[in-house]
Amino acid sequence: MTATALKKEMDMADVQNSEAFENHASEYNTAWQKVCTKDDLVAFSGIAAWLETADGPAQAAIFYLPGLRGQGDELYALDHHDPFSNANVIARGIVGDLKGAAVVASPIYKQHFRLEDGQCLEDEDVKLRTWKVEFKGDEVWVEG
Repeated sequence: MTATALKKEMDMADVQNSEAFENHASEYNTAWQKVCTKDDLVAFSGIAAWLETADGPAQAAIFYLPGLRGQGDELYALDHHDPFSNANVIARGIVGDLKGAAVVASPIYKQHFRLEDGQCLEDEDVKLRTWKVEFKGDEVWVEG
């Protein structure tokens, strides 16, 4: 096989792989995706998970707050990307309560984000993306 023929074959494979990825991603644009199990979660802490979204792949921070406010197990899914430090670190933040709202403090510059809606409490112009998240049995599912 000549170098030109090999390059054409490799280019065709890249196109096919790209099309396959786009078709796979489009299946998950608004589909529920299993990201982990309940055993993978740490109470009152976060984990990072990979999601397929309408905007392409994204990292999400999943927070598990069991029995918070007597309402049973609560799950939250926010963007893992911290817009202030430009790093994927939100899942490593400290979970707490400010003014009656469950929040996570970014581990870099300490801005607080409400878990319910992703709103930054220090800067009203900044809000993290959120996703619907729920338990299905012992599995954690997120709508991408």
